[in-house]
Amino acid sequence: MTPSRAVPVVGSRQPTDSDDWIVAARAADAKSGQDTAVLAMGELLGLTEAFVITSGRNTRQVRSIVDEVELRLKQAGGRAPVRVEGLDDARWVLMDYGDFLVHVFVEEARQFYDLEHLWLDAPRISWTAAAAS
Repeated sequence: MTPSRAVPVVGSRQPTDSDDWIVAARAADAKSGQDTAVLAMGELLGLTEAFVITSGRNTRQVRSIVDEVELRLKQAGGRAPVRVEGLDDARWVLMDYGDFLVHVFVEEARQFYDLEHLWLDAPRISWTAAAAS
Protein backbone atom coordinates (compact mmCIF):
# COMPACT_ATOMS: atom_id res chain seq x y z
CA MET A 1 0.00 0.00 0.00
CA THR A 2 1.15 3.51 -0.68
CA PRO A 3 1.32 5.92 2.24
CA SER A 4 -1.74 8.10 2.38
CA ARG A 5 -1.76 11.83 2.71
CA ALA A 6 -4.77 12.57 4.88
CA VAL A 7 -6.61 15.80 4.36
CA PRO A 8 -9.33 17.03 6.64
CA VAL A 9 -11.57 18.63 4.03
CA VAL A 10 -14.12 17.47 1.48
CA GLY A 11 -14.65 20.26 -1.00
CA SER A 12 -14.70 23.30 1.23
CA ARG A 13 -15.86 21.69 4.48
CA GLN A 14 -14.64 19.43 7.25
CA PRO A 15 -15.94 15.82 7.20
CA THR A 16 -18.38 15.03 9.98
CA ASP A 17 -19.58 11.89 11.74
CA SER A 18 -22.80 12.09 9.72
CA ASP A 19 -21.07 11.86 6.34
CA ASP A 20 -22.11 8.48 4.99
CA TRP A 21 -18.60 7.62 3.79
CA ILE A 22 -17.34 8.16 7.36
CA VAL A 23 -20.11 5.86 8.64
CA ALA A 24 -19.11 3.26 6.01
CA ALA A 25 -15.40 3.47 6.91
CA ARG A 26 -16.16 3.02 10.60
CA ALA A 27 -18.47 0.09 9.84
CA ALA A 28 -15.66 -1.60 7.90
CA ASP A 29 -13.28 -0.92 10.77
CA ALA A 30 -15.76 -2.46 13.24
CA LYS A 31 -15.53 -5.72 11.27
CA SER A 32 -11.73 -5.58 11.16
CA GLY A 33 -11.49 -4.17 7.66
CA GLN A 34 -7.80 -3.78 6.83
CA ASP A 35 -6.16 -0.50 5.83
CA THR A 36 -9.47 1.29 5.35
CA ALA A 37 -9.01 4.43 3.26
CA VAL A 38 -11.39 7.16 2.17
CA LEU A 39 -10.49 9.04 -1.01
CA ALA A 40 -12.08 12.37 -1.92
CA MET A 41 -13.04 11.84 -5.56
CA GLY A 42 -15.30 14.81 -6.30
CA GLU A 43 -12.77 17.05 -8.03
CA LEU A 44 -10.99 14.23 -9.87
CA LEU A 45 -13.88 12.09 -11.03
CA GLY A 46 -16.92 14.34 -10.83
CA LEU A 47 -19.31 11.37 -10.65
CA THR A 48 -18.97 10.56 -6.99
CA GLU A 49 -17.79 12.33 -3.84
CA ALA A 50 -15.72 9.56 -2.25
CA PHE A 51 -14.36 6.04 -2.44
CA VAL A 52 -14.20 3.94 0.72
CA ILE A 53 -11.63 1.18 0.17
CA THR A 54 -11.03 -1.66 2.59
CA SER A 55 -10.14 -5.34 2.57
CA GLY A 56 -10.80 -8.53 4.44
CA ARG A 57 -8.59 -11.55 5.02
CA ASN A 58 -11.03 -13.88 3.23
CA THR A 59 -14.37 -13.88 1.41
CA ARG A 60 -16.28 -14.58 4.61
CA GLN A 61 -14.89 -11.43 6.21
CA VAL A 62 -15.56 -9.45 3.02
CA ARG A 63 -19.25 -10.45 3.23
CA SER A 64 -19.30 -9.53 6.92
CA ILE A 65 -17.89 -6.08 6.16
CA VAL A 66 -20.43 -5.54 3.37
CA ASP A 67 -23.29 -6.54 5.71
CA GLU A 68 -22.04 -4.19 8.44
CA VAL A 69 -21.67 -1.23 6.07
CA GLU A 70 -25.19 -1.77 4.76
CA LEU A 71 -26.63 -2.14 8.28
CA ARG A 72 -24.93 0.95 9.71
CA LEU A 73 -25.90 3.16 6.78
CA LYS A 74 -29.51 2.04 7.08
CA GLN A 75 -29.40 2.80 10.82
CA ALA A 76 -27.81 6.20 10.18
CA GLY A 77 -30.48 7.37 7.78
CA GLY A 78 -32.29 4.53 6.11
CA ARG A 79 -29.97 4.56 3.14
CA ALA A 80 -29.50 1.44 1.01
CA PRO A 81 -27.05 0.98 -1.85
CA VAL A 82 -28.29 1.65 -5.37
CA ARG A 83 -26.56 -1.57 -6.39
CA VAL A 84 -24.12 -4.12 -5.02
CA GLU A 85 -21.85 -6.07 -7.37
CA GLY A 86 -19.42 -8.91 -6.75
CA LEU A 87 -21.12 -10.70 -3.86
CA ASP A 88 -21.15 -14.02 -5.73
CA ASP A 89 -17.42 -14.59 -5.34
CA ALA A 90 -16.80 -11.79 -2.78
CA ARG A 91 -13.27 -11.06 -3.98
CA TRP A 92 -14.16 -7.44 -4.86
CA VAL A 93 -17.55 -6.17 -3.77
CA LEU A 94 -18.64 -2.77 -5.02
CA MET A 95 -21.40 -1.00 -3.10
CA ASP A 96 -22.77 1.94 -5.09
CA TYR A 97 -24.44 4.61 -2.98
CA GLY A 98 -24.57 7.14 -5.80
CA ASP A 99 -22.55 9.95 -4.24
CA PHE A 100 -19.93 7.52 -2.92
CA LEU A 101 -18.70 3.98 -3.55
CA VAL A 102 -17.52 1.32 -1.11
CA HIS A 103 -14.92 -1.16 -2.41
CA VAL A 104 -14.41 -4.24 -0.24
CA PHE A 105 -11.63 -6.55 -1.44
CA VAL A 106 -9.89 -9.70 -0.36
CA GLU A 107 -6.30 -8.57 0.14
CA GLU A 108 -4.88 -10.22 -2.99
CA ALA A 109 -7.46 -8.53 -5.24
CA ARG A 110 -6.86 -5.19 -3.55
CA GLN A 111 -3.14 -5.43 -4.23
CA PHE A 112 -3.76 -6.47 -7.85
CA TYR A 113 -6.17 -3.62 -8.69
CA ASP A 114 -4.37 -1.12 -6.42
CA LEU A 115 -7.01 1.62 -6.53
CA GLU A 116 -5.04 3.77 -4.09
CA HIS A 117 -2.17 3.91 -6.59
CA LEU A 118 -4.50 4.40 -9.55
CA TRP A 119 -6.07 7.37 -7.78
CA LEU A 120 -2.85 8.61 -6.15
CA ASP A 121 -3.85 12.24 -6.75
CA ALA A 122 -7.08 11.84 -4.77
CA PRO A 123 -6.87 13.49 -1.35
CA ARG A 124 -7.26 11.09 1.57
CA ILE A 125 -10.00 11.89 4.07
CA SER A 126 -8.98 11.35 7.68
CA TRP A 127 -12.05 9.37 8.75
CA THR A 128 -10.73 8.41 12.18
CA ALA A 129 -10.25 12.07 13.09
CA ALA A 130 -13.69 13.19 11.91
CA ALA A 131 -15.17 12.93 15.40
CA ALA A 132 -12.51 15.25 16.81
CA SER A 133 -13.19 17.97 14.20
